[in-house]
Amino acid sequence: MTPCALQRINPTTTLPFLRRTATAPLFPSKPPFSFLSSTSPSPHLRFSFSLSRGVAHLLHKRRCLCSKLAMSQVVVRDPDVLERKKASIRDVGPGKLQVIADFDGTLTKYWCNGVRGQTSHSLLQQGNAEYDAKRQALHEYYHPLEISPTIPIEEKTKLMEEWWEKTHGLLIEGGLTYDAIRKSVADASITFRDGVVQLFEFLEEKDIPVVIFSAGLADIIEEVFRQKLHRSFKNIKIVSNRMQFDESGRLVAFKGKTIHVFNKNEHAIDMAAPIHDKFGSSDSPDSPDVNGTFVKDRTNIVLLGDGLGDLGMSDGVSFEHRIAVGFLNSNIEKSLKDYSEAFDIVFLNDAPMWGVVDLVSELCSMKQ
Repeated sequence: MTPCALQRINPTTTLPFLRRTATAPLFPSKPPFSFLSSTSPSPHLRFSFSLSRGVAHLLHKRRCLCSKLAMSQVVVRDPDVLERKKASIRDVGPGKLQVIADFDGTLTKYWCNGVRGQTSHSLLQQGNAEYDAKRQALHEYYHPLEISPTIPIEEKTKLMEEWWEKTHGLLIEGGLTYDAIRKSVADASITFRDGVVQLFEFLEEKDIPVVIFSAGLADIIEEVFRQKLHRSFKNIKIVSNRMQFDESGRLVAFKGKTIHVFNKNEHAIDMAAPIHDKFGSSDSPDSPDVNGTFVKDRTNIVLLGDGLGDLGMSDGVSFEHRIAVGFLNSNIEKSLKDYSEAFDIVFLNDAPMWGVVDLVSELCSMKQ
């Protein structure tokens, strides 16, 4: 399924994607209603799915809003609280603001070229079928443990450390090369959301740091930047698992601590490093330090994630105000209640990034 073409609409008028049988105003008086999906088999074909009365009532209660640029379904948990947060952040200016973002499914699309988009971990092919199969077997064993609702977090953390270390060992033992990474990214179904480049450019212009947290592999994320965006950004740092290659481009070790799904937060900020313009580059002397001082005094946060666990990325920060933005890409009827209670803003159906561009633009605007 590929995203439908976006249409510019006036949020004060009837919304074409929010309707009961034909069209309905932005705040319909009676639930339930249905949405036109933002993903469909053809850009010219849309279809609707029915929401239960409970979910429809939740949307009605929490006020489903539409950004003038996002053109996508948006759920705001508490508009009054959100406005107070925005005003407080705007009052102290962009010098106190940082953006924390997950990578897979947040900065990247959930659907890509008609298929489920790949993650920075799943796209990797070592070029060695035996070791690819071994890594897949580890995934099939450990992933159910990761998402199990009955395993305590402390036990899960140990299991994730075990999984990641075994996987990293297989990558080294199997002879992973940087050429294999380049080819894997070139062949992968992975792309950034519309509006991500404009978001990064705006934040770079305003000198607002962006910290990307990922339990994947930093070297693959950097290669995705190089191949998909063809550039880097001076204000972006990545906290993820970073590889060490020998002179022939063969993986020999991993640097620093292991970053997994339960410890990707600002307690690991010492792992932050800039996006390198090319493979093999080292941090330049004039680049911002990588020990965390570049975000130390940034006590206001915009957090971007696609999972409830991503809310923990701000752990380790003594923030004053945080606006949490969630991307609910699938299983909307099942997950909407939890997401709308956990995030300040929730974008539905693999939405573009334009709503976040609007948000940070407003946070950096002149005081009214």
